[in-house]
Amino acid sequence: TCSTCPQYFTLTENDVGDYRTFTKMMPPLRDDANRRAIAEAVADGTINAISSNHAPEDVDGKRLPFPQAAFGIVGLETLLPLSLTLVHEGKMKLPDLLARLTSGPADILRLKAGRLAKGAAADLVIFDTEAPWKILADKLRSKSKNTPYDGFPVMGRVKQTVVDGRCVFTDQAKAEAA
Repeated sequence: TCSTCPQYFTLTENDVGDYRTFTKMMPPLRDDANRRAIAEAVADGTINAISSNHAPEDVDGKRLPFPQAAFGIVGLETLLPLSLTLVHEGKMKLPDLLARLTSGPADILRLKAGRLAKGAAADLVIFDTEAPWKILADKLRSKSKNTPYDGFPVMGRVKQTVVDGRCVFTDQAKAEAA
């Protein structure tokens, strides 16, 4: 088994720019050949799980010189839209991507989760694969705003999240427009 996170198939070491600490993570970003290889490995199933690697850091931990800055980026809210880039770019089919995001991680952790099955917990995410939006750090719901994707356009937005049959999130933009 093997897993990765969206930053490793969407960013490269060039995105670090002038040592932008919001791009400091472990392992560090690599070159475009590595980014492409990771994307291909996710698509062909060599990498069978994608996780958020949600590692929030406070502003003070990131506003230090690069060598002293904390490692980590937020990843919960960006996991789905960044992962969907593999589908939108034609690298893989949606059902295969969903398996990497659900049953793949569950299998690694030996959890009876990540699948729609009789008797299983009703854990669901309702989303629109085509909903365009821009990741804006100040709009993230996480207490931490350390994202290298500030201003990054994406497609795919979570509309509702259900955990064990209970609605725990509804996209307020959608609810207010209704």
